[in-house]
Amino acid sequence: MMARRPRVIVIGAGLAGSEAAWQAARAGAEVELYEMRPGKYTPAHHTGSFAELVCSNSLRSNQLTNAVGLLKEEMRLMGSLVIEAAYATQVPAGSALAVNREDFSTYITEKIKSSPDIEVHIGEVTDIPDDAVTVIATGPLSSDAIAEKIRELTGGGELHFFDAAAPIVDASTVDMGRAYFASRYGKGDPSDYLNCPMTKEEYDAFYDALVSAEEAELKDFDRESQQSPEVFEGCMPVEIMARRGRDTLRFGPMKPVGLEDPRTGREYWAVVQLRRENKEGTMYNIVGFQTHLTFPEQRRVFRMIPGLGEAEFLRYGVMHRNTYLNSPSLLTNTYSLRSRPDLFFAGQMTGVEGYVESAASGFVAGVNAAAAAKGEDLCVFPPETVIGALAAYVSEGGSGSFQPMNANFGIIAPLGQKVKGGKSKRNEAYAERSLKLVRDLILPRLSCDSEDIL
Repeated sequence: MMARRPRVIVIGAGLAGSEAAWQAARAGAEVELYEMRPGKYTPAHHTGSFAELVCSNSLRSNQLTNAVGLLKEEMRLMGSLVIEAAYATQVPAGSALAVNREDFSTYITEKIKSSPDIEVHIGEVTDIPDDAVTVIATGPLSSDAIAEKIRELTGGGELHFFDAAAPIVDASTVDMGRAYFASRYGKGDPSDYLNCPMTKEEYDAFYDALVSAEEAELKDFDRESQQSPEVFEGCMPVEIMARRGRDTLRFGPMKPVGLEDPRTGREYWAVVQLRRENKEGTMYNIVGFQTHLTFPEQRRVFRMIPGLGEAEFLRYGVMHRNTYLNSPSLLTNTYSLRSRPDLFFAGQMTGVEGYVESAASGFVAGVNAAAAAKGEDLCVFPPETVIGALAAYVSEGGSGSFQPMNANFGIIAPLGQKVKGGKSKRNEAYAERSLKLVRDLILPRLSCDSEDIL
């Protein structure tokens, strides 16, 4: 009779949970994956598929000189399911990696459900298991029941911030007499982006309407947060950004530089970009226009954008609660709880911010959960890699209060010497060092048989 494989429980089948389950199974564990959808939904999710993308369809830059691009390459080399799915369902987006979100989620769902080493359970988990190694990846929209258990376990060390998603429009309803195809500075395929230009007068009218538009009620949030919600800078609602000053949007998501109209060569006062949402080019999302305006106000105000006067919105922007831990006081650089080493956290609730970063935390948590279940020493990924630097940031934090963090070269262990040739050459050196570590050190040792840094 064959011995039962070590067991790992993963709660939540978002990006982090799906990656954690896949990596734990690859590392030799028998995985039980729990997901409450479609039985119960969060305010942001709309399907029962795993790894549903609720904000943009872009996994951001694909360049190795960009930290998130380097992180994707690290994960690709190490066998990430999320990155595999992204490339399998890729749609054109210039130098970015964007996906058909429905195909992307379907790909991951089918891979996990067909795995003989992963047993899927549909239903809400309301307690934290104490009889098995567990990964909690319930996300920033954790249900009230599991969130309360996390609060009890961590002594109330969790925090809140708010996240926002941009609207998606039907491409066939965009007025191409006003809009034009172009990518900034001519990089990538021009058809990846639609551009809606504004004169100064059009911008001023749009700005005045935006900053005075009605916002949706923050249901289910506490009254204090309703008065002054804390918003993560990387996904700030466009109306809040606009209130910082009349020209803030012109130097942010509506920056016109490098987006001249190819028909006239003219550079405009401001430009709203729409990024291709699917390979067919039938849907475009409004870049940088995450919002918490009411649906009628979104329709009214965003139709003031030249080219979108008759636009049909396939999805309106939404705003929802995000919950994350004060991780430096709670988690190690393996994403395990300091007070309970057999319990791991993964995803945005750890303080990593972004699709790829969430999946990366799930990768590390999954590998280490399997190691813990097998009685092996845990793996600390090198801080010279992006995946290791994120784990280090989560466990150590930065200066001041702990805040969510995207992948960036600022959190990676320094090179130790100056690199001539500017920022690009320096980032190339970071990438070369990181990928050498992945190939020479990490890949041969992903069995995680040492507690030392890989």
